[in-house]
Amino acid sequence: MKFNIFIIGLSILPMLAFNQVKEEKNEAAEEGITLFNYAPTTVSSEAKAIINAFTSAESKPPMPAADAIEQWNIIQQQPEAATKDQMHALIVEWGLNVSALELGGTQVLDIKPKGWKDNGKVLVYTHGGAYVLFSAMSTIPISGSVAQATGFRIISIDYTLAPHAKWHQISDEIVAVFKELLKQGYTMNDIGLFGDSAGGGLASTTVLRLRNEGLGMPAAVVLYSPMADLTCPGESYQTLKATESMYDYELHMKSGFAAYADPIDQKNPYVSSVYGDFTKGYSPTLIQGGTKELLLSSFVRLYQAMDISGVDVRLDIYEGMPHVFQRYPIPESKIALNKVNDFFREHLER
Repeated sequence: MKFNIFIIGLSILPMLAFNQVKEEKNEAAEEGITLFNYAPTTVSSEAKAIINAFTSAESKPPMPAADAIEQWNIIQQQPEAATKDQMHALIVEWGLNVSALELGGTQVLDIKPKGWKDNGKVLVYTHGGAYVLFSAMSTIPISGSVAQATGFRIISIDYTLAPHAKWHQISDEIVAVFKELLKQGYTMNDIGLFGDSAGGGLASTTVLRLRNEGLGMPAAVVLYSPMADLTCPGESYQTLKATESMYDYELHMKSGFAAYADPIDQKNPYVSSVYGDFTKGYSPTLIQGGTKELLLSSFVRLYQAMDISGVDVRLDIYEGMPHVFQRYPIPESKIALNKVNDFFREHLER
């Protein structure tokens, strides 16, 4: 009898939830709010203000074909020019010491937080942008916020964007930075690695390659909303499509991913880390993300692949948060960054 009541209860819950969502959607529609800029009462007022200002992903212009080099050049230059003054202003506001270097033949930004004291530790950052956008400079809000939160020196890698380089060339550039840091006297126990979105994908695949090539593994890895599978299966790519304001798979991601890796290569573990063998060992990993983003299935699946293989991995999911929410000055970001600081200190200061 109890079993039957339990089953009936479960069958009613989806109906109640559907009615509640329907009522909320009707109220939201009356206020001009749709799913992509709908913020629930469960998030901070600061986050709600940001989310309410979002525009739909489908309203954004499509990305060029994978091999349209000249068009990619134009698109890649736009965010750099548009954010140049803002980034320099942010560097001054936060008191960051930023200098351009070359490590192992790869361009990087060396970022030190205000009042930095050399503790022999360093964090390596691989920026996001679907493998085709942004730079170490235009992603200062991510790298700089981690520098501030942790007090660690950051090496932000200015890898060559696709389609000007394919995945194996970009991977070589990132590995070259690690090799140079090791030459300079750092050990893997002194190095942390973090990345967001596509940069989270780069970070997660880099660990596999470093391990397989006998170079060791970073002491800790932090991944913001990582792109773990470029083929993009998973429930959230359908069920959360309407909630995603940043990008649409067909319009914005598919061609960029093809520019980075040919479809035949997209299940290579050095391209899509979810297909890697984690039973051979992997760095302790913290994965953070939000419930509002298209990539949710990607990093949940990555977490599961690591977890069942015995990796020390934590999945830290935030209610109502959009893609790479840590970039915004909101209370949820402060909570997430405090956890990032604790995680890196736990593993780098042993």
